[in-house]
Amino acid sequence: MPGFTVHGMDVGKWLARQRKPEVWQALTGGQRERLEQLGITPPAPVQPEVPAQPSTAPVSAFERGVAALAQYKARTGSLVVSRGHVEGVKVGGREYPVKLGVWIMNQKGRRAKLTTDKLSVLAALGLEWARKG
Repeated sequence: MPGFTVHGMDVGKWLARQRKPEVWQALTGGQRERLEQLGITPPAPVQPEVPAQPSTAPVSAFERGVAALAQYKARTGSLVVSRGHVEGVKVGGREYPVKLGVWIMNQKGRRAKLTTDKLSVLAALGLEWARKG
């Protein structure tokens, strides 16, 4: 209804102002009652949205490497990564640069010490050397 004027007063702007919570609270009880009789009520209080907080739990180097490898594989369709390649990956709400080529070589070198779970994750991504054999 903005733009509708009576005696030079923009009724729509006046009405919008009356509905502001701070103005509505400043009105007398009788003024609020008269507005309510006309079907004019203040808008319901808006609950502020709580933004999702990134996880504060530490993300292990292994988890970052797995996420980076999965992202690289999805993007390129390959697991062949140059030794100097750095893959930026977002894990737990934070961005991490992962030296992916170095990480893969380190995992391969430590494969005898890796847990069965970690080897399974790497094998599921397609790294042949991680398969039990």
